[in-house]
Amino acid sequence: MFYSLDILGTVAFAISGVLVALSKRMDPFGILIIAFVTAVGGGTLRDVLIGDTPVSWMKNMTYTYVILGATIFAVVLRNKIDYLRKSLLLFDTIGIGLYTVVGIEKGVSVGLNPIICISLGTMSACFGGVIRDILCNEIPVIFRKEIYATACIVGGFSYFLFKKLPIEVDLAFVLAGLIVIIIRLLAVRFKISLPSLYKNELD
Repeated sequence: MFYSLDILGTVAFAISGVLVALSKRMDPFGILIIAFVTAVGGGTLRDVLIGDTPVSWMKNMTYTYVILGATIFAVVLRNKIDYLRKSLLLFDTIGIGLYTVVGIEKGVSVGLNPIICISLGTMSACFGGVIRDILCNEIPVIFRKEIYATACIVGGFSYFLFKKLPIEVDLAFVLAGLIVIIIRLLAVRFKISLPSLYKNELD
């Protein structure tokens, strides 16, 4: 199950990377690089931190093929993807939801403390997007006031709460991922954000 979630998250993040690269009018090589680092950046950091090396995408060529396929798909259909920003939000949100639970599962599998597992899940979900935004000369979403990493953290805590209920572990992971996605989408829809420290300061 977690392998399937990992692959789905890879597809979602790769497409989000393509959409950002297209908005910056990059050439095909640049688009592929942005798609790749967006898809595997967070997972690479996670695997290095827990000593799972070589990292997942180096041991399994499926990830490379999936990223290449998702990139070609998004580029070919770029003119059919209406409302670029909304498409980017959707794929990015699906990506963080899936990668949060995959990162938590990795931490649980090696016996880490729940707080560390949630941290791993958040890093898995967010740092591919951080690298993408930096390379595209944008301030990463995680460093702005938007509800982004916060959604991952809440989803992570919800997983460990669900574990205390008489339900299957796989269902707990799925519900946690859905909570991340729902919180992120609701935050954008209703313009909910973290409080600003600079409201009373001049630019």
